[in-house]
Amino acid sequence: FFPEMAASLWKNLLQTTKERILQQRRASLYIGAHGYEEELIKKKLQQFAGGSINLSKEDNGIGILTLNNPKLMNAFTGTMMLELQERVTELENWKDGKGLIIYGAGNTFCSGSDLNAVKAISNSQDGMNMCMFMQNTLTRLMRLPLISVALVQGKAVGGGAELTTACDFRLMTPGSEIRFVHKHMGLVPGWGGAARLVRIVGSGAALRLLSGAARVDPERALRFGLSEETLSSSDETGALEEARTWLSQYTEGPASVIQAMKKVVTAGRELPVEAALRTEKDIFGTVWGGPANLQALVRRPKHK
Repeated sequence: FFPEMAASLWKNLLQTTKERILQQRRASLYIGAHGYEEELIKKKLQQFAGGSINLSKEDNGIGILTLNNPKLMNAFTGTMMLELQERVTELENWKDGKGLIIYGAGNTFCSGSDLNAVKAISNSQDGMNMCMFMQNTLTRLMRLPLISVALVQGKAVGGGAELTTACDFRLMTPGSEIRFVHKHMGLVPGWGGAARLVRIVGSGAALRLLSGAARVDPERALRFGLSEETLSSSDETGALEEARTWLSQYTEGPASVIQAMKKVVTAGRELPVEAALRTEKDIFGTVWGGPANLQALVRRPKHK
């Protein structure tokens, strides 16, 4: 009895330790490394107020995240960066969530960072901390177990262009553009946009888009594989409705199944193949014999 009990306790301990490590890893790519002090940069960012990041969760399991700073074309102020992190945490804990649409208020997506904040933290240590803070947040956004889409109206420029790459998909409205303008600012992407862009369009196309700093209109975005579709509507209400309809074809079904689907794809993209296969097996174990699986077996759909 005792050896069995000890083994079981030991197994549980290992499991909780493993989960805790994974949780920490999720929380930060840079825990204690690279001299990153998250609390320090949070205090700095707090000083640059303005705008907001709003989240509404709809009953159908689709969340709408709005970048709301229209007088600066939805540029990220310091407090908006902090709010984005809070909203991502909220979405990580949304048990019934299935999909996410990110868009900007006032018919434009996002013009990157608010230059007032950027100028004020232009020393290299602050810049690096801000970069690590946003990389962490956008990586967590990308790994959310929700199917996410950026609805691009107007301009998605600089950091705004980087934000679109943290979503699974991008939809563009007529006349909109995505533009990586970093070169003209004497910079490279720092919020993870280059690493993600390479995975979306391949290294050759990514190099052209970044070093050319060119305006990518909807047609060119489709050619590059950067966008899924050009919507017909340019006004906010119409475009949002179209984005909801487009997303709903992928979010039909129980949240547990949609979330599991996103998790196996994330594992396949990010992990070496053996680890990805193990993760897939573990996630499969959570849905096999689950309510959706059992109901489907009762219905016994005929293979056509």
